[in-house]
Amino acid sequence: MIITPDLKQNIIYTVYLTIAHNAPAITYAVGAVLGSIYALYRPSRKAIFLLLGCMILLLSFEYNKHIEDGLKEQTVNSLITTQEHQKVRRAVTVTIDKLLPLGLSVLGWICIGSSAALHIKERGNKRKTKISLK
Repeated sequence: MIITPDLKQNIIYTVYLTIAHNAPAITYAVGAVLGSIYALYRPSRKAIFLLLGCMILLLSFEYNKHIEDGLKEQTVNSLITTQEHQKVRRAVTVTIDKLLPLGLSVLGWICIGSSAALHIKERGNKRKTKISLK
């Protein structure tokens, strides 16, 4: 099969735009894979926090892109059947549009921050041990 220059350029643009569009998801997925390898190689709290943080951030990204609108529509349709309830609609909208995405992002970054804090604490303890042995 012969690839013409315009087809080659279109393939390159498609790959580039796909990667650019999904860069956070790719980053979080790579972090989750590395975190799972690290958790299997050296099981520790910091490895589990790293793995959970990356997985929660990946879920948050996918939630914002693909799940949010359908979930809001499905929840509103199941709660409001015959009579309109503005307070229920507003509560569902605020929860699904604002609180859940913010909560997922904050929880993911807290897990990653906890992993980093445990790593820093562990390194500090090793340095103190080395100093006291001399």
